[in-house]
Amino acid sequence: MNTKKVRVRFAPSPTGPLHMGGVRTALYNYLFARAHGGVFILRIEDTDQTRYVEGAEDYVREALKWCGLDIDEGVVAGGEFGPYRQSERNDFYSEAVKLLLVSGYAYMAFDTPDELDALRKKAASEKNVFQYDALTRMNCRNSLSLNNEEVERLIESGTPYIVRFKTPDVAEDIVFRDEIRGEICISSQVVDDKVLVKSDGLPTYHLANIVDDHKMDISHVIRGEEWLPSAPLHVMLYKAFGWEVPKFAHLPLILKPEGNGKLSKRDGDAGGFPVFPIEWKDPKNGNISSGYREQGYDPRAFLNMILMLGWNPGDEREMFSLEDAAKIFSLERVVKSGARFSPDKARWYNEQYLRQESPAKLAEPFVKLALDRDMALNIKDAEEILKMMLDRISFLKDVFEAQWIFKAPSPEDYDTEMVRKKWKPETASYMFDLKEMLETVSPFNATEIESRFKRHLEEKELGFGQVLLPFRLALTASGGGPSMFDFAEYLGLEKTLERLTNGVDEIEKIKAA
Repeated sequence: MNTKKVRVRFAPSPTGPLHMGGVRTALYNYLFARAHGGVFILRIEDTDQTRYVEGAEDYVREALKWCGLDIDEGVVAGGEFGPYRQSERNDFYSEAVKLLLVSGYAYMAFDTPDELDALRKKAASEKNVFQYDALTRMNCRNSLSLNNEEVERLIESGTPYIVRFKTPDVAEDIVFRDEIRGEICISSQVVDDKVLVKSDGLPTYHLANIVDDHKMDISHVIRGEEWLPSAPLHVMLYKAFGWEVPKFAHLPLILKPEGNGKLSKRDGDAGGFPVFPIEWKDPKNGNISSGYREQGYDPRAFLNMILMLGWNPGDEREMFSLEDAAKIFSLERVVKSGARFSPDKARWYNEQYLRQESPAKLAEPFVKLALDRDMALNIKDAEEILKMMLDRISFLKDVFEAQWIFKAPSPEDYDTEMVRKKWKPETASYMFDLKEMLETVSPFNATEIESRFKRHLEEKELGFGQVLLPFRLALTASGGGPSMFDFAEYLGLEKTLERLTNGVDEIEKIKAA
């Protein structure tokens, strides 16, 4: 590996919310920096003011903060290589363009949109595609095809122009190594003369990106696969300036759940899952897009999930903290092909992180969730409920779907189908006998209740199904849930007996109807 100090950057454009693919790019940059004792930089690439969206930059910073990706250097964090917002770096770009024009690696183009459109139509009529390049530029209006006097006259008259990169006159191979994909060789003939400076004087991504990466001493450019077609141009630009070319690594796409094509917001809307880390409110129309944070995901689960979308640790492990991932992260283990997103796997990760936590630690946020639903819950009860439910939920909010926990003195909405199938004519008498037995249990805890319950069944020569499911129906009105012995302990003797009595009465009414 290059002995140069590792300096990597995450450089989003403030044009809207941050896609989870963007978060993964930030994560891989962050982990690579941490793995090599390097620096993780946040740069905002806002040269395209026509697409600028108010609040998008703040959104990016809040999303990274929620994920726990600490910025070493960049916007807000500061640093000696600033400013870190491209709109504040125009002097650097102006200087760079002058160098390219003087050295002959760039030229001014005066073609109007109508003239370019005519060239495209002409090419289309000949079943070709027009490309502004070494083969066509001498037939266009630019500082290469026009004489000096004409160029000066156009400039003096204020004729709008753009600055284009001059690809080689004679085709040559552009060879560079991608840290993920290996050696890549592209002919310069397929690269067009890209615009470096727009007619408004602002640089395009291609110019600003290269200048900033050089000025900020970036050692590795780790970015999405969609930038791979631009890499040959960027390599040529580095060489035109006489600058050292950084290492490149182009990350694979995150694919739709069915695997065909890049994951988009439309897929999330159709599938009922978020594609953004945190909620986004569009300032233009007020539309709100859901986020993983608001859906109840632990940020560690979210990061763990996107970590594994394109990276293979080399063993069977699936659970990684940021610190553990950084110790073994390498670009060599990033896969080349697209990684298919699975909403089910995302939920699985959240379940794993929930189950790692103690009920005591989760009790306070659970109480707050209860308050949001106008339910008063004390910390002790919250802990007891979580002890019963943590192994059965994907998110804390899922507990509230088990309404029977919170209904007093008895649940409502009995599962009538289950009642009709499982509640036999003799079941009420079984419940009466069970009630008498429970009155004698002491101490009234799950272990003792279970032990006495099993002994009771043996004495009465009854099977579990004859008693346990009806017991559950009477106390919870449903056929599923946590251990009934744990639930009875949570309720306590008095409330358990009250629910049992009321439940039998209600179920008998249902059977009689």
